[in-house]
Amino acid sequence: MSTLTIRLPDDKHARLRQLAKHRDISVNKLVEELATISIAEFDAETRFRAMAANGSAKKGLALLNILDAPRKKDESRTKKR
Repeated sequence: MSTLTIRLPDDKHARLRQLAKHRDISVNKLVEELATISIAEFDAETRFRAMAANGSAKKGLALLNILDAPRKKDESRTKKR
């Protein structure tokens, strides 16, 4: 395991301590979790961009429309109320 030293403004450090306390974890564990989330988001975006470069825009847009259909249905029901 590695050690990482970072410099943060005092107010940001205080906010991280508050958040860690709220989650009942250490600041170290909180930063580790935030790093894991950032890496996962980066990896997902990288995979998406690689797949998009090799894929069909028409098929991609059709898939997004299918995935978006439940949300549009919910919105139309909300507007009718």
